[in-house]
Amino acid sequence: MIIYPKLYCKKVTDITYEYLKNNNIKALILDVDNTLLDFNLNIIDGLKKWHNDMKTNGIKCIILSNSNKLKKVKSIAEFLEIPFIIFGTKPLKRGFKKAQKMLKIPNENIGVVGDQIFTDVIGANRMKMHSILVEPIAEKDIWITRFKRPIEQKIIKKYLKKQGR
Repeated sequence: MIIYPKLYCKKVTDITYEYLKNNNIKALILDVDNTLLDFNLNIIDGLKKWHNDMKTNGIKCIILSNSNKLKKVKSIAEFLEIPFIIFGTKPLKRGFKKAQKMLKIPNENIGVVGDQIFTDVIGANRMKMHSILVEPIAEKDIWITRFKRPIEQKIIKKYLKKQGR
């Protein structure tokens, strides 16, 4: 189903190289807001070490954000030393296609990590990429996202039930 992720975990740093290797994932497209940074621009604990582990194991990363805040997205991209795209227009295909071209890796070998079903998961699934949903870092969100969260919670509850969790 297009609204269900392939993997659901608490935070981005819970994604292991072993999982990626077992699913033939060679690159990750990362969301920023409430995935790598909270509303107050705090970076999640252990992110740099996690990214270094990914890089050591040959996993490429790129940021694809719907944000128009260049300074914010650029700062996290520089922190991780990875390329980035703003105005990603997720779940539309444009941003995903641009990221795929920059990565030079086939769609089926790319994982997409984000905290929203209606942008990250649906966009990844439409592109035949491996969707990975993480829990939002914090409850504080921009207004449009706050509006969608209760719907997403119902979808996640159904998804977990189907997974036997």
